[in-house]
Amino acid sequence: MTRKSAEELAKKARQISISEFFEKNRHLLGFDNPRKALLIAVKEAVDNALDACEEARILPEISIELIQLNDTLFRMIVEDNGPGIIESQIPKIFAKLLYGSKFHKLSSTRGQQGIGISATLLYGQLTTGRPAVILSKINKDKEADKIKLKINTQTNNPDIVSSEKVEWAEKNHGTRIEIDMEGAYLKGKQSVDEYLKETAIVNPHLTLIYTNPNAEQIIFPRVTEEMPAEIKEIKPHPYGIELGRLIKMLEVTAAKTMQQFLTTEFVRVGPGTAKEICQNSALLPKTKPKKITREMAEGLYQGIKKTKIISPPTDCISPIGAEELEKGLRKEINAEFYCSTTRPPSVYRGNPFIIEVALAFGGEQEADKTVRIMRFANRVPLLYQQGACAITSSIMNTAWRNYGLQQSRTSIPVGPCTIVVHMTSVWVPFTSESKEALANYNEIVKEIKLALQECGRK
Repeated sequence: MTRKSAEELAKKARQISISEFFEKNRHLLGFDNPRKALLIAVKEAVDNALDACEEARILPEISIELIQLNDTLFRMIVEDNGPGIIESQIPKIFAKLLYGSKFHKLSSTRGQQGIGISATLLYGQLTTGRPAVILSKINKDKEADKIKLKINTQTNNPDIVSSEKVEWAEKNHGTRIEIDMEGAYLKGKQSVDEYLKETAIVNPHLTLIYTNPNAEQIIFPRVTEEMPAEIKEIKPHPYGIELGRLIKMLEVTAAKTMQQFLTTEFVRVGPGTAKEICQNSALLPKTKPKKITREMAEGLYQGIKKTKIISPPTDCISPIGAEELEKGLRKEINAEFYCSTTRPPSVYRGNPFIIEVALAFGGEQEADKTVRIMRFANRVPLLYQQGACAITSSIMNTAWRNYGLQQSRTSIPVGPCTIVVHMTSVWVPFTSESKEALANYNEIVKEIKLALQECGRK
């Protein structure tokens, strides 16, 4: 057997682009079977459209059309009335993975990683070889930009197949995306139809017009003309910072002193709190951040833990509100009794979050089956990985017999009931890149159980 040298082995090593990685591992993003792929594609497009409309303070109206091209191929067309996207940004937003405006923002948005819509374009390209078509208009007095795009998977950069200016008379502003992809259309609990129905429940300000592959049109009208309160961006809270990130922040800050660093780089730290942190860390408030060694940074990290700092503000998150959540549930579920609650704000790892729960009991719901669970994070339905989710484990660990439902020990209860649980946070702790289940943080589980018990008592 001929031994190979380190030099020979080193010649084979090369950098992998993020697009190449997800091209081979598309299951990590949820594109692991044709039925789920179609759902994920619609979900990513609708999430982006909703975020864009809300950021621009426009009441959203979104149209989704699925056209079956043959046994396995579908065309997805999603059109919104949002602010549109400027021409130079279109290729980067739709054809460059890990490009976006939300990853570094601490405010509750549906998108987080800058992967979703570009991964959808990548999946379409992989399964059909065809480019995506993007149409965007930013002003009623301007023509729309029509761009055909592919992703260069070796460089993770957009390839523009064609670009032109076109008339789009029926829209003053908005975006339309058209992607051909392999898929399978089936109705049921984990379908596009179910995702859109649940989206309508937790976004009562949204009008959805959906045309399914059978050419049947379903309209989900908005039930309120009120937009959700505008969310604000916040700085990180000291309790949510890990040591490595703290060291990095000290290296790049423009602050001249430790006191200035603490008051400008973090939320809820005033001059008094900053002095107390410095005292607990055995540091002088006038110390220059650039001169902080790793050992001093560790002392600062421990000093933050010893200091009592008030919880972060909550104007950065967007609860639906108990009343609006109940309105949405009444619109879609026929029951005898409805109730809802919004918990007071809480914190995990320095991130503020709010849990909301609504129940619909009786009516036309089946009494001999397990209750229907609807899980949401930042107003987005979570349809897969139910068993791996903190919401499901919280429901299973609540004593439902006390509230009139049948339940074997720590299992999903049985009865004519729908349970809706919504978490809103500046950073939702998903268990994977496909954003389908919440991680089991003790603080989150505790709040979900308290909200469930509150609704159970009602």
